[in-house]
Amino acid sequence: MARFIAKQPNGLYLRFSTIVDCPTHINMTKEDYLNNVTGTVRNRDEGEIILNQHLQPFSEVIERFVPNNMTESEFKDLLQETKDINAKYRTT
Repeated sequence: MARFIAKQPNGLYLRFSTIVDCPTHINMTKEDYLNNVTGTVRNRDEGEIILNQHLQPFSEVIERFVPNNMTESEFKDLLQETKDINAKYRTT
């Protein structure tokens, strides 16, 4: 598994890359993900399956983070942003 999707504390979604060991997309709505803003979903049906059957807990994001491609300070700031209910989608 080179990536996974997790639900953030604010109810939005995050894409985590196990290649770079950090989040690559944060604050995605379900529609953002299903519209393939990450470039990793073949179609909406596949996206629905991933969200319904393969969604990872947010704790997995914290456990798998390695400060190689993102500093610990940047990651800490990102974690705060994932709690903000007014946060906007962005790539990291």
